Amino acid sequence: MAAKREAGGYGVIAAAAVTVLLWASAFVSIRSAGAHFSPGALALGRMLTASLALGAIWLARGVGLPPRAAWPGIAATGLLWFGGYMVALNWGERDVDAGTAAMLVNIGPVLIALLSGWLLREGFPARLLAGVTVSFGGAVVVGLSESHGGRTSVLGVLLCLAAAASYSVAVVCQKPALRHASALQVITFASLIGTLACLPFAGQLAAQLARAPLPATLNVLYLGIFPTTLGFTTWAYALARTAAGTMGATTYLVPVLVIAMSWLFLGQVPGLLTLAGGALCLAGVAVTRRGTFRPGTVSSSTERAVAPPVTDAAP
Repeated sequence: MAAKREAGGYGVIAAAAVTVLLWASAFVSIRSAGAHFSPGALALGRMLTASLALGAIWLARGVGLPPRAAWPGIAATGLLWFGGYMVALNWGERDVDAGTAAMLVNIGPVLIALLSGWLLREGFPARLLAGVTVSFGGAVVVGLSESHGGRTSVLGVLLCLAAAASYSVAVVCQKPALRHASALQVITFASLIGTLACLPFAGQLAAQLARAPLPATLNVLYLGIFPTTLGFTTWAYALARTAAGTMGATTYLVPVLVIAMSWLFLGQVPGLLTLAGGALCLAGVAVTRRGTFRPGTVSSSTERAVAPPVTDAAP
C-alpha cells in the first residue's frame, strides 16, 4: 500500500511538472504564431488539432463516453477554458505587454484557491494561503519588472482578467467531473466542445492558413498536440489526485519558465527584479506543495480529492 501511494504521489508530481513545462512553452509559440493568426483563428486551429489527436487516442483506448454526471463539468471546461479563455488571452496580449498580462492572468490561482475552498469544501489551509500570497507577490513583481512603463489598454486588461476568471471557474467545475470520468474522457470531450465554440472563426482560420508561413502553421500544430493534448491531460490526471487550490498554485511556475525560455530561445535577458519575482513564485509553490507528497504518504487534501472511479479509469 505504501509503495502504491508513493508511486501515485510521484506520478502526480511528474504530471504537474509536464503540464507546467508545456504550458510555459505555449507562450513562446503563441508569440510567434500570433503574428500570422488572429486570436480566434489561433484558438480554433489549436483546438482542432487537439480534438483530432485526443479523439484518436480516445478511440484507440476504447474508454467509452463519460458518465452523465461528468458532463456539466466537461461542458464548463470546454466553453470556459478551451473556448473563452484561449480567445480572450490571445486577444488581450495584443493590447497588453507580456509582463502585465502575466500578472493579470496569475490572479487565476488566487481565485481557484478561494473558489475551491468554498465550493469544493477543500478549506483554506494556512500553508496554501501563505504560498498563494507569496507566489502572487512574485507574479506582481515579475509583471512590474516586465512592463517597462508601457501603455496599457483598458480593453486588454479586461480581456486578461476575463481569461483569468474563465480559467479559474473552469478548474473548479472540472474537479467534480474527474470524480466520475477519466482524465482522457474529460479532456477529449471538453476539447470537442471548445472546438465547436470556436467554429465562428473558421473563415478567418482558412484565410490565414493560406497566407501563413510554414513555421507559424507548425506552431499552431505544436500548441494543439503538446500544450493542449498532452499538457491538459497530465493536468487533469494530477487534478484528480490533489486539491484544486494546490494545483492552481503550481501554475505560478509557468511565468518563471516563460522567462527562462524567452531568455534561452528569444535572447530576452531578464533583469534582477524579474529574477527576484521568479524566486518568490518558486518559494510560494514550494510552500503550497510542502508535505503534500511525502514518500509513502498521501496528504489529507489528496485523500479527499481522490475518488475510486477516477483512480480506476485514469489513462
